[in-house]
Amino acid sequence: MAAGKGLTREQAFAVQSRLIAEFGPVGGFKVACPPDAPIVIAPIFAKDIAQSPARFAVPPGESVGIELEYAYRLTSPLPAATAPDFKDHLRSSVELLPVIELVQSRLEDPASADPILKMADNQLNGALVLGTPFAAGAPFDTSRASGHLKAGDEVLLDGVAKVPGGDAFETLYKLAIAIGEHCGGLQVGQVVITGSLNGLPWVLPEKQVHGHIDGLGDVSLLLTAE
Repeated sequence: MAAGKGLTREQAFAVQSRLIAEFGPVGGFKVACPPDAPIVIAPIFAKDIAQSPARFAVPPGESVGIELEYAYRLTSPLPAATAPDFKDHLRSSVELLPVIELVQSRLEDPASADPILKMADNQLNGALVLGTPFAAGAPFDTSRASGHLKAGDEVLLDGVAKVPGGDAFETLYKLAIAIGEHCGGLQVGQVVITGSLNGLPWVLPEKQVHGHIDGLGDVSLLLTAE
């Protein structure tokens, strides 16, 4: 039987809440909206978030997933999700920024693990590096993207990218509607990441990683071996 078989969404969320109670606070959330499936929500520990340029160490020989993403940081409190003008409030209460997510797992075999078990493992989040934010409330078309991502000499993205869910802001909106009070809810200063623009390539240290989203900006980190 595959690891995690039979685990429910409610149990996965309970695991997340217990981990946050022990290792928190929450610094943000990762979200995905797969077609014909419930929304995926996972907290990101504040201690695992750093400003670009950053440095992260991993055990020698351990590979790390590298994802360039659109992200939003909440800059002011939100009204209740049931408010008729909630979406407009949300749009004016966030700033857009480029980020690189480091994908790591506490699971023995994450590739074959049940999706709900991955969600219990905070959707395999290892760390997050933040670039410089775009002006809060300024217009930016997050239904499309182009940019570049390199890890050492390896090119991971070069040019046009597909935006997960079709629009990063719509993904944020779905998270803001769905999250409720889970892990404390969405709070000012927290960051929401909206899915990889470059798939999920795995790289080994030692690598200098640099990402750029056209019209938005740069983000970088040095990946080293402990």
